[in-house]
Amino acid sequence: MARTAYFDCFFGCSGDMILGALLDAGLSLEDLKMSLNRLNLEGYQISAEKVKRSSITATKFSVLIDEHFHHHSRSLADILKIVDTSQLSDGVKKASSAVFQLLGEAEADIHGLPISEVHFHEIGAVDSIVDIVGSMIAFELLKIRRFHSSPLPTGNGSVSTAHGILPVPAPATLRLLSMAQAPLVDPPSDSVPAGELVTPTGAAIVTFLANFKRPDMTLDKVGYGAGFKDISSWPNVLRIWLGEEKEISNDESLVLLETNIDDMNPQICGYLMEKLLAEKAADVWFTPIQMKKNRPAIMLSVLAPLQFESRLIDIIMQETSTLGIRVSPASRHIAQRDTVEVETSLGRVRVKLKLLSGKISDISPEYEDCRRIAVERSIPLQEVLRIVEVESRQFFESNGS
Repeated sequence: MARTAYFDCFFGCSGDMILGALLDAGLSLEDLKMSLNRLNLEGYQISAEKVKRSSITATKFSVLIDEHFHHHSRSLADILKIVDTSQLSDGVKKASSAVFQLLGEAEADIHGLPISEVHFHEIGAVDSIVDIVGSMIAFELLKIRRFHSSPLPTGNGSVSTAHGILPVPAPATLRLLSMAQAPLVDPPSDSVPAGELVTPTGAAIVTFLANFKRPDMTLDKVGYGAGFKDISSWPNVLRIWLGEEKEISNDESLVLLETNIDDMNPQICGYLMEKLLAEKAADVWFTPIQMKKNRPAIMLSVLAPLQFESRLIDIIMQETSTLGIRVSPASRHIAQRDTVEVETSLGRVRVKLKLLSGKISDISPEYEDCRRIAVERSIPLQEVLRIVEVESRQFFESNGS
């Protein structure tokens, strides 16, 4: 089984509601503060308090801005640098950066700007950094590895933003939802006042992480995160279910995206692969081929979950010289897998487990962790891999796994 979170977004979702719900479900506020202190970000404090939203008690998470501290707008590059130069784990850095990249691309698309010119304005930038990075920290602290979500309510009316009055859902939010092909529903009641139910930050986090289905899971925690407004007619909360997801079927439906390219700088291939994998491609590979007139070329193949087909096609069209992409249904049989941290003589290292009938069949040390240790300790990488694998096997054998 795998630790799983289900975003029950019956009244919408925002970054602060996600953190509020996770705190309500048992996340330590002090642990969250200590981790956020590893960011090079000043001029704010965080707090959490129990509040009532209609008839439900929930946790309200807040980012308190120091009014005497000078805050300025930040570009996407500025924010990515803050994340990259922090002392946070590689997993938190990678996930946080990917969510910001997704949010930046949506904003750039809506406003017709190069992504380098997208800015997160003043206090909003601090809120977004804390909400997004804080959520990724929280998921790591709670050891949540799988994510699912309910359909998302659209809201109605308009919202005031740094770009003026905009219709709800805000254009950037709607772009994020369309990129993920997220299922949408009407607000839960006709009595819900006009306003935004899903914020761009909430949409970016959920669409990056989650599949839109209710998982088959055993439930052990439920957390309620309060929204800013107290609406008497309906509880303004996000509910997150936490538990263990039962072993999933080994039959997974996917799409295979393929295109032949013979006129592109090959230096782009590495960048393209990284970007596609960051945007939830299941696998990416290049095959050398011969095209018309015997010209050497490559065939790009991308295996993708159905819900990310549109987003990945957009990336291929934008980043390559292709004029068309072949799409075909695909399926694969997958072994049950898990990733755990193991304490070794070289430090804590993540290892990937292959499970058959619930038993460990194979152990593979995480390359990035082993590479970091090899560089820091000046030990050959193959020796690090060997030590981690041997000690991991000993650990699991002694624990009866």
